[in-house]
Amino acid sequence: MKKLILLCVAITILSCGASKTVRVSKKVIKGDWVLNSITYNQSGTFNATLLNDASKACFEGSTWQFVPNNNTGVYSINDATCATGERYFVFTIQEVDAETGLYDFLLKPTDEKHKSETNQGFRLKLSALSDTDMQWQQSVNVGGSPLTINMNFSKN
Repeated sequence: MKKLILLCVAITILSCGASKTVRVSKKVIKGDWVLNSITYNQSGTFNATLLNDASKACFEGSTWQFVPNNNTGVYSINDATCATGERYFVFTIQEVDAETGLYDFLLKPTDEKHKSETNQGFRLKLSALSDTDMQWQQSVNVGGSPLTINMNFSKN
């Protein structure tokens, strides 16, 4: 009976942790990335402010750092024609597809010390992830039609 109870407790503890696919993805996402390009699934010119922060032109070339063990990160806008500097965030991973290991996540801006989150968050889909490349997708509504924003990263 003791062994059965111990087995049940062990299974319960293991089932509460992050899945293997999320743990592996966190290892891959860890580190420094550059947001190389932002594209759209439709042709046209869009005047979008990404993450309620800056324009597409400002984000292209920005540098990103992810620290998955505490789900924090920082990105830096480097374009001198934009409001430059570091922006801190926390992210929460939510697994979507156990077969591919890709997931949706929530990115929330924080203050410099990662102490207080804003009440605003951004749902993004991790649509591709390898040791060298990553793509996020964000779906927005423009004039009643869906638009997908693709953010294409490469690892430093």
